Amino acid sequence: MKNITLIILLTATSIISHAQDLTQYVNPFIGTGGHGHTFPNACLPFGMVQMGPVTNNVGWDWVSGYHYSDSTIMGFSHTRLSGTGIGDLSDWLFMPSTSAFTINWGSNEKPFPSWRSRFSHADEVASPGYYSVLLKDTKIKAEFTAAEHCAVHRYTFPASDSAHIIIAPSVAIGTYIGSMASIPWSSMKWENDSTISGFRISFGWVPFRRVYMVAQFSKPFYTYQLTSSGKPNWLLREKEHNFLIGSVYFKTKEHEQITVKVGISAVCLENARANLQAEIENKSFEQVRTLAVVSWNKELNKIQIQADDKTKEIFYTAMYHAFIHPNNIADVDGRYRGADFEIATSKTGKYYSTLSLWDTFRGTHPLYSIIQPKVNADIIQSMITHQKVAGILPIWTLWGAENFCMIGNHAIPVITNAILTDIKGLDYEEAYTAMKATSTVIHRGSDWDILDKYGYLPKGIVGESVSKTLEISFNDWCVAQVAKKLGKTTDYEFFLKRSLAYKQLYNSQTGFFQPKDTTGNWVTPFNPIDARYSNSFTEANAWQYRWSVQHDIPSLVELTGGKAKFATKLDTLFTMSSEVIGGQRDISGLIGQYAHGNEPSHHVAYLYNYAGQPAKTQKYLTKIMSEMYSNQPDGYAGNEDCGQMSAWYILTTLGFYPVNPAIGVFDIGRPFVKEAKINLENGKTFTIIANNLFDKNIFVKKVSLNGKVIKNYKLNYADIMLGGELVFEMGK
Repeated sequence: MKNITLIILLTATSIISHAQDLTQYVNPFIGTGGHGHTFPNACLPFGMVQMGPVTNNVGWDWVSGYHYSDSTIMGFSHTRLSGTGIGDLSDWLFMPSTSAFTINWGSNEKPFPSWRSRFSHADEVASPGYYSVLLKDTKIKAEFTAAEHCAVHRYTFPASDSAHIIIAPSVAIGTYIGSMASIPWSSMKWENDSTISGFRISFGWVPFRRVYMVAQFSKPFYTYQLTSSGKPNWLLREKEHNFLIGSVYFKTKEHEQITVKVGISAVCLENARANLQAEIENKSFEQVRTLAVVSWNKELNKIQIQADDKTKEIFYTAMYHAFIHPNNIADVDGRYRGADFEIATSKTGKYYSTLSLWDTFRGTHPLYSIIQPKVNADIIQSMITHQKVAGILPIWTLWGAENFCMIGNHAIPVITNAILTDIKGLDYEEAYTAMKATSTVIHRGSDWDILDKYGYLPKGIVGESVSKTLEISFNDWCVAQVAKKLGKTTDYEFFLKRSLAYKQLYNSQTGFFQPKDTTGNWVTPFNPIDARYSNSFTEANAWQYRWSVQHDIPSLVELTGGKAKFATKLDTLFTMSSEVIGGQRDISGLIGQYAHGNEPSHHVAYLYNYAGQPAKTQKYLTKIMSEMYSNQPDGYAGNEDCGQMSAWYILTTLGFYPVNPAIGVFDIGRPFVKEAKINLENGKTFTIIANNLFDKNIFVKKVSLNGKVIKNYKLNYADIMLGGELVFEMGK
């Protein structure tokens, strides 16, 4: 095994020497401040484990378990959500200490007395696959690295006769005070003097979530305890309870290091052990860290840009964030726990969950289609497998289970894009069966009977009725396109007709999509800046959802009264007051009523292209890029949302973005780097060059693909995948 590891490491070194070490530009602290909801953890691309600090486990700005404003750490856990608006996970929290025993983990409001420790950002280091911090109160240095299903801890202790490591399966993350995920049952067992194991079941964003754990310590502990009551039970080998805290004790010399290797699984205890044995058992901390760096460099080098260091820092951190989720929750043997909470085996060895599809269908999956086509295909196969068990395609899945968060079903455009662009490795008939069932079978969150009865979703019967009508219209259009490709004429006509439902809610007198009641009358009073959910919109108002006809922008232009009026309406959006009635925290990053901090606005700046005014697209993209992204902890305008905020930045930097993400066509904006190379998995290279790109030269004078001028400001996915050269001529 040692020889195999040596070969891997030598190969890894060779890979890094021939590519660029782009991990140096990744700053995991971007997004940990403000409302970005990211974290500085050690993880692998799309891995199950996200290992790192928990500063608090309750509150909207702590749904990732960490916020840059904090000054104390309550422990280090193995799973986390990146950039979401709801919290969960934080499985199996560990905390080293030399202080007196306590079961209190404290809070931001009352941090002490507890097992917490103060820390300083000056003593933190975070990079892809690595995190470290000095715990001020105990003088312990904590370091972490990760494999796909495992983590390696390394604690450097001071001299102590009571050095110990707390293990807490009963700590979980919740969004609000009182909503913390409950742990109805957990267990721990001391297998021997250097191994512990256990499992926990949690009811949080998803119910019945199981996480099994095996931990191996590099040094035998001289005693151990378990408590479910606050009173330690010394040398108790095994215990099950809804509340468990354990700790193992060591006598340490000054600067003595203790390593803990942890494997986790959603399947069973033996799979957690098998994951540990396969991935890290015979590897040192530094070997695991080196392999993590290699894994990240492989992914980051898929796009190489020429830019200043600040731009590289924002760009490669965006790529890093785009590859944290979804997560492969299948173990090394391919087994996973699915939507029915039963154990199944993946044919591909991968099963992807943490699918924030309301966000990521817009830009993240189109980005994956270019630089992660194999991963994207495996994600789609996971979606289809999910449908066979759950009856519908995923809406928002976490650790294999459905939480029904957000509206519409945006697995549909992701699958549509794959089929319309002829992605290989998928059974198109099987995929279409899943799409049709999702769009016709009554299920939680569906309103097909109401939609078919009224031709739209009426206010008073269906909550968020306008947003749902618009998004289902888009989903139905997608199903229609696949039906057409597969020769299913009757289905095509049905779904195409239903995709026009959005027109029923367009009020030509006001120029907005508005709610109607069951009699077909407009609901009054109506105010387009009202963002309360009772006004029928999802995390937005009528101004922000006015543009959500991504499948048929020419018809939206026509409804508005033509290109000139459409452009004027866009002008008003960007220049009017940013006042929002019933302002929600999700509505952020405002330029006028354009809200870059939330996803429904992400395609809107590109719509000037459809009005024949691409210069305004270029103008507002410049403003958004400069105002909504930075390399600081508050560097995102809103929740990063599992890669979508980052994917928008990546694609826009390159010079294009999909207004309609289901058809394999990208709308051209303007580039923000002088040169970028996309290293495709098929071995070809697609190069973007921006001539005369300077701070004041923000406008595109001409754009050409392989020497041929592009006049319609559109770039086909197929042309990118063939390799070639996209050249922009920039000017004032």
